[in-house]
Amino acid sequence: MTRGRNVFRKLLQGILVALGSTVLVGLIWLFGGLDGFETRTWDWRVRLLARPTEATEDIALIFLDQNSLDWAQEANGLSWPWPREVYSYIISFCKRAGVKVLIFDVLFTEPSKYGVYDDQALADAMSDFGNFVGTLFLGEETGSAGTWPPDLPKPRVTILDLDRWPGHLQESVGFPRATFPIPEFARAARYLANVSGRPDPDGVFRRGALFNLFDSTVVPSPALAAYLIEEGGTDRIQTREKELVIDRLTVPIDRSGNAIINYRGPSQTHRTYSAAAIIQSEVQLLSGETPTVDPELLADRFVFFGFSAPGLYDLRPSPISEVYPGVEVHATMLDNLLSGDFIRDVSNVNAILLTLLLTALAGLAATFFSGPGMSVAVYALLLPLPPVLSLLAYSWGAWLPLILVELAVVITLVGSGVLNYATEGRQKRYIKSAFKQYLSPTVIEQLIAHPDRLKLGGEKRELSIFFSDLQGFTGISEGLSPEELTSLLNDYLTAMTDIIQEEGGTVDKYEGDAIIAFWNAPVDQPDHAVRSVRAALRCQARLAELRPQFKDRIGKEMLMRIGINTGPAVVGNMGSHNRFDYTMLGDAVNLAARLEGINKQFGTYTMISRDTVNSLGGAFPVRELSRVTVVGRKEAVTVFEPFLPDDYKHREEIHRIFAEGLDLFYRGTFKSAIEAFSQIAEKDPPAAAYIRKSRQLGADPPEKWDGVWIVTEK
Repeated sequence: MTRGRNVFRKLLQGILVALGSTVLVGLIWLFGGLDGFETRTWDWRVRLLARPTEATEDIALIFLDQNSLDWAQEANGLSWPWPREVYSYIISFCKRAGVKVLIFDVLFTEPSKYGVYDDQALADAMSDFGNFVGTLFLGEETGSAGTWPPDLPKPRVTILDLDRWPGHLQESVGFPRATFPIPEFARAARYLANVSGRPDPDGVFRRGALFNLFDSTVVPSPALAAYLIEEGGTDRIQTREKELVIDRLTVPIDRSGNAIINYRGPSQTHRTYSAAAIIQSEVQLLSGETPTVDPELLADRFVFFGFSAPGLYDLRPSPISEVYPGVEVHATMLDNLLSGDFIRDVSNVNAILLTLLLTALAGLAATFFSGPGMSVAVYALLLPLPPVLSLLAYSWGAWLPLILVELAVVITLVGSGVLNYATEGRQKRYIKSAFKQYLSPTVIEQLIAHPDRLKLGGEKRELSIFFSDLQGFTGISEGLSPEELTSLLNDYLTAMTDIIQEEGGTVDKYEGDAIIAFWNAPVDQPDHAVRSVRAALRCQARLAELRPQFKDRIGKEMLMRIGINTGPAVVGNMGSHNRFDYTMLGDAVNLAARLEGINKQFGTYTMISRDTVNSLGGAFPVRELSRVTVVGRKEAVTVFEPFLPDDYKHREEIHRIFAEGLDLFYRGTFKSAIEAFSQIAEKDPPAAAYIRKSRQLGADPPEKWDGVWIVTEK
């Protein structure tokens, strides 16, 4: 029941922390407080994952770059701005090549300084090309016109249900001012497209509008104009609040009416040509020469012409680069239309639900796995999860708000850790303080992980029980001052307790010089018998090392007797609700205490029961000492003496002779037993004890002999 309540409390704690983190971060995110951080992470995703598509090969760009400016000046003596007739060579080359649609991202707002003929030559080339897209510029405050000029044709684009769009969406795509090209160019173009745009607040072009409104007129973007030409004149577009439907194509848009641009890679990912090379190639073709650029390279492609020279001011910051030609932004949007893969925004509801799911996972993990090592593992697993999910979402064409999810997970992990420290930390510190004198650090950590095991009351478990006592301690204590006695006991008990705890034992209590300990509680130890016997043998070995030092202090040998029994006992917190001890009760406990005392009968110092031997599984060699009855028990108990393997092998002959004498003793042939034990009596105290016992029984034979040594003293 207690464990169930503890699990429920942790579940509730983890969920509440997750919910609080999600609500807090979600509100900050919904009010735009995370936008600046989020856009930076988006740029990271774009730079990492932007890739071309099949449609990328269908688009080419002609750049009026710095090399073109230098060539015109050096080879032809042309200063900037160029005569407009020069551009007609580019248009003528594109027509010769079979370009599908030609988009000029150039504003010709003033008549040419070279005269009317110059403008007319370019206008004729535009008109002759046919699928030519010219450009105008819509602005907030800049622009010479506030209404559409009556002598200029309007784009043949109809947006259905535009009047049903919420007012803020119409405002987002609307502009109050416009700058038009000269009438000759405006009339020559099949479409006039808007080349201006509204970047994000940090000035980066992550989104773009496929159309804008000016004077109640729908003005397409260069990308949309080219796409409508490709679709054979489809110009009726259906609007919905979060998408545009262009014939069979659905384009996701955000709350401002913009589409998230799916960039294809760094500048010049689309096939790019220098304007100088194109102009030279057209002149070469007119002269019957082999062109520098083969027209076939542009056949059946969409071609954008624009500026990339630094001094011509058409460079814009993008997620890919801080310096990115503006014409490439339009080319990328056409690429997205042809591929049908503009990026989608993950809806607010789905983003919040995902955040809640991950924070719940983080809250529960941090609550249930609160140890240092586990905490590191939880952090290592969960902190990278939002970035990984955001990258997966990008590969699926979606913008998952990374900062929202990551920050909520971080706050959940930290909040759960703080709450754990404030609640469980107090309990852990109490457990460590209360049990550090009795339990090994490993056992304490397990108790911290399962504090329900420390409830008041006991449980029945099989234990291996350890009792030890110093031989002749009363005589030792009488010759020492209280300070000397305390110092001696502290040194002795510390050395023995360290070994017991290293073997995972629980120290029940100290009674003067006596140590009472047990194994297999409060945590499970399947090898508890092995641990207890190994601890006993190690304690005897350590005392042998310390014996010379102790003899120098007290003038006497310090010898220790140990009794170990394995059996069922009741173990747990026993006492009042305000004060209790973790201890054990039961007949198995009493027998272990008796075995410690029985050592005196045989001159041994470590004695274990048959139940302990059976649980050892042969881990240590033993010799059978006797069958004894102890005070308070009617049934005889077979007892043994354990050894370290090397010690046993060294005394192997003694043990063989002792076993022969013991067998004779069990059969009641006491005279023969004395003869056997006499061979080793000087080297083996138990053999000497059996000689004395055999003589006593031989002088006064029992009426019914069962081989049991009756012990009348505790």
